[in-house]
Amino acid sequence: MTCLEAISSYALRAIGIGERLLPKGEISICEQVALIGSGMIWNIYYAVFAISLGFFAATALALGKASNTALWRVPSNIFVYIFRGTPLFIQFFFVYELFVLIPKYAFDINLGFTTITAETRWLTRAWLGGAFVLFLNTAGYSAEIFYGALRAVPKGDVEAARSIGMSSSKRFRRIVWPTMLRLAWPSYTNEAIFLFQSTTLVYFSSFPAWRQKGDAFYYANYFAEKTFNPFVAYPIVAVYFILSTLVLIWIFGVAGRRLNRHLAPEARQKFSFRPQYLR
Repeated sequence: MTCLEAISSYALRAIGIGERLLPKGEISICEQVALIGSGMIWNIYYAVFAISLGFFAATALALGKASNTALWRVPSNIFVYIFRGTPLFIQFFFVYELFVLIPKYAFDINLGFTTITAETRWLTRAWLGGAFVLFLNTAGYSAEIFYGALRAVPKGDVEAARSIGMSSSKRFRRIVWPTMLRLAWPSYTNEAIFLFQSTTLVYFSSFPAWRQKGDAFYYANYFAEKTFNPFVAYPIVAVYFILSTLVLIWIFGVAGRRLNRHLAPEARQKFSFRPQYLR
């Protein structure tokens, strides 16, 4: 099989498009690159799902932690403490077992005139259950980042907005929230990168891949076992993650420049791909 044939056959196999059977016998590097690349679609999906929903959940939790009302502050503190204080790997196993223990994989909803059976078996699949755990984890960590930035918002800016008659909701939208994001963005970028790397743990958790539609590590492990050579498949995964991380850094860099657009040019943090060798 040529490289073009391998790409056309396996580039989208992880989402059910292309060859149904995995390659066997003489496995070429092109087949490994194509299949592992198709598995990266799931890793990117996990990250996008968790970061997109976790961003709003983290904002709500940060506001809850900063609230003067115990009804909001206590649950937010407990949530953040649990997900920051326990290993991500344990969270995967605990949530999986919780979903499995739901009686008969379903529960009934009595509407009075009829009963609807809600199927819950799909919660134990990696495409949703694994992404859900990552969402909870990043919400807990990001909430602490946003909470720290929220406390660092200059009081003078808030008082100035109050003095000109801004309502509390308008002060939050125009002053507090943008300033909080600007202060938290560098740390939040690191959290997003860490979460993206953590998507590899989905393969090692209890959540199974559905119909061999696995992530990058699913296929890398398959090739390592079939070829007895882990020094090809796993470096391919590493290269994919390095390239994807650079794209992620660029996206967050663009967003960071947008948040800092009101600052003087010399005060803005310049974005660069060059590593910092000296501190």
